[in-house]
Amino acid sequence: MTSSWTDRYLAIRDRWLSSPRFQRWAAAFPITRPTARRRARALFDVCAGFVYSQILFACVRLKLFELLALGPHSVDSIATSLNLPLASTERLLEAAVSLRLVEKRVAGRFGLGTLGAALVGNPAVGAMIEHHSLLYADLHDPVGLLRGEQRQTELAKYWAYSASDSPASLASARTTDYTSLMADSQPLVAAEILDAYPLNKHRCLLDAGGGDGSFLIEAAKRCEQLKLILFDLPAVAERAARRFESVGLKARAQAIGGDFLKDDLPRGADVLTLIRVVHDHNDDGAAMILRAAHRALSPRGVLLLAEPMMGTPGAETVGDAYFGFYLLAMGRGRARNPRDLQQMLTTAGFSSTQLLRTRQPLQSRLILARRGD
Repeated sequence: MTSSWTDRYLAIRDRWLSSPRFQRWAAAFPITRPTARRRARALFDVCAGFVYSQILFACVRLKLFELLALGPHSVDSIATSLNLPLASTERLLEAAVSLRLVEKRVAGRFGLGTLGAALVGNPAVGAMIEHHSLLYADLHDPVGLLRGEQRQTELAKYWAYSASDSPASLASARTTDYTSLMADSQPLVAAEILDAYPLNKHRCLLDAGGGDGSFLIEAAKRCEQLKLILFDLPAVAERAARRFESVGLKARAQAIGGDFLKDDLPRGADVLTLIRVVHDHNDDGAAMILRAAHRALSPRGVLLLAEPMMGTPGAETVGDAYFGFYLLAMGRGRARNPRDLQQMLTTAGFSSTQLLRTRQPLQSRLILARRGD
């Protein structure tokens, strides 16, 4: 195969960058020194990332951030509250300071760092960090995971529907944990979606794969005219129905149980949402869901597809690396870029698609698809 000029240039670049002699020169030469140091730091951060994540996990598990949210504490006080030896507490605090989770304050005390403070205000992230203990177990042998040598992963057991031939028959106990986890983060995602695409002009919203109803409850607060329909596995839909009743939405909201890979979605909604649903499915399953959404919508209805996506500017590691391996461990699905999703929507019958702007695309990007007719 003939190599291009780009290939030849990159081959030369790679030879230089892999040369110990060039690395020593670049680290010493004043003009290249800052770049060399940044790249060395970036490479070390990739190598040490698992250690950093475990430090964060320990802080969350020990509820360190909740303690420091009450005000700065001395090392002795923190050690007592966390039930840790003094030396271990000092080690944890110094590590957390380096990661900007904690800050040193006056008189030898410690308080929240910028990232630690952000975690206190975002309990959904804390819940996900706790949940990562399953992912860490599945990634103990990443090569074996890539080769398909792990028979059943912890994440596959957690997301019970991903490994079930009959997810609609799952008992409530098998769906409770993951439904709660999704509900914890739903208010943030809901705000992103509803800010990017207000629902005031619509009359009926169907949330397919809607979990315990958290998104529909947020939508109901903004749009009093909306009729609300939720579709999810029967055990999940039952939980949503109870929640709708508890928040006074029984007259406006309906929860229907089923399996959208086998059952038709309820018909007649003029706006349908798929929130963090499509990336949980392989291509054939995702295509089936999009076709079902197209059939369910009323003429000129719209679909809102929201999920983390590959190739997100400034957040490539989220879609491409994190979700790439998370879904691999889960045993089903894959992250996709907006272009691929828009092509899938077109193939499913939608007449036009548009990528909408969200404030935090790292959490979720949003595609609007119109049914036409």
